[in-house]
Amino acid sequence: MTYEEEGDDKMMSILDTFLKQSRRDKTHEVETHNFASLQITLHDMSAAVWGLAITIAILGTSCQGLSKKQEPQITPSDTIISEPEPPKYTEFEEQLIDFGLVDIAEIDSTIGVELVYATPDNFLGHVLYPDLHHAFMIPAMAQKLVKAQQRLKAIHPDLSLLIYDAARPLSIQREMWESVKGTPNISFVANPAKGRGMHNYGAAVDITIMDSTGKPLPMGSKHDYFGPEARIDHEAELVANGLITSEELENRKLLRRVMTESGFITCVSEWWHFNHIPSIRAKEELKIIDF
Repeated sequence: MTYEEEGDDKMMSILDTFLKQSRRDKTHEVETHNFASLQITLHDMSAAVWGLAITIAILGTSCQGLSKKQEPQITPSDTIISEPEPPKYTEFEEQLIDFGLVDIAEIDSTIGVELVYATPDNFLGHVLYPDLHHAFMIPAMAQKLVKAQQRLKAIHPDLSLLIYDAARPLSIQREMWESVKGTPNISFVANPAKGRGMHNYGAAVDITIMDSTGKPLPMGSKHDYFGPEARIDHEAELVANGLITSEELENRKLLRRVMTESGFITCVSEWWHFNHIPSIRAKEELKIIDF
C-alpha cells in the first residue's frame, strides 16, 4: 500500500466513525422536552465535527503533496540543441579555394597574417576586403613562403614573417585604381585595364617581419606608403638624409635576404612587395582572379 492510499483509508475511517455516531444519536430519541433539545444540540455538534474531519482530511492530503520531494527536471543530453559552429571561410573565400588558391595558415600557421585591406588602416581609409580574412595565394608561392619563414627562423628564432596582402581579386584592383587615378599615387597601383598586377594572379605578397609579440619591425615607412622612403634602390641615401635609420635598413635587408633566397623577386618602389615569378610569366602561365 502506498503512502497516499494509507492516508485515504485513515480519512475514510474517521468519516465512518462520525457517521455511525450520528445514526446512533438519531435512534435514541427522548420524549422529554429537555432531552429533545439536547438531541438537536448533539445533531448540530455531530455535523460540525463531521465538517471538521473532512477539512482535516483535505489538509492532510495537501500536506502530503507538499512533503513530497520534487524531482529535478533533467533534459536528456541528446535533446540539447547546441549552436552550430560558424564556417571557417566566407563564401568569397570559398570562391578563392575553388579557384585553386590556398590559405597560407593551412600550410604554415607560424606565418602571421594581418590583411590591411580588411581594415580601414590603409591608404584608402576604408575596408576593401569585407569578406576576406585569410591570406590566399597560388600553392607554389605558399611553398616559397614556408622556405622563407624557415630561413628567417634559422637566423632569428624569435622573428616571423607577417603578411599584409596576398591574392587580390580584380574587382578590388579596379576600386583601388579609381581611388588613385588622377593623383600622384597613380604609379603605385597597377591599371587593371592595361595590365594585371601580380596580386591579381595570387602570385605576389606584401610582407614584413614581426617580433615574438606580433609587433612589426621598423622598416622606415608604413606598408602602402607612397613616398621615397618606400623605395629600395637608394636606401643608403635615405639613411644619410635621415629619412630612414640604419636599424630600419638592416631590417629591410633581412627581409629581402630570406625572401630572395627563397625565390622571390623584389619591387623597387615598395620594400614590402615580392613577386613569385616575373609578370610576363604570370600572364602566360596563371589565371586572373576576376570576380
